[in-house]
Amino acid sequence: MAENGLTRLHATVEGRVQGVGFRYFTLEQANKLGLTGWVRNRWNGTVEVVAEGLRADLERLLETLRRGPRAFTTSGVKFDWQAGTGELIRFRVRRTGG
Repeated sequence: MAENGLTRLHATVEGRVQGVGFRYFTLEQANKLGLTGWVRNRWNGTVEVVAEGLRADLERLLETLRRGPRAFTTSGVKFDWQAGTGELIRFRVRRTGG
């Protein structure tokens, strides 16, 4: 955890997560938790998430990403924890990349 009290979550979600509204679901959940960061589709069919906030809120988001609603079938979530930078202003959907 950084001195500013923020933690960063970097996650890659695998499964049936593109073309089903998963990025906007993630955006909604992150906003409910007061997180900053972004979500994007990746060329390899996964979804990448970078979020900053309090560790407990990030753990809630991570659990939500693992479960997801029925429209999504997540087969796995790879993630790591990093020190938060405080540079992210809001949570948003980014263009496909990576």
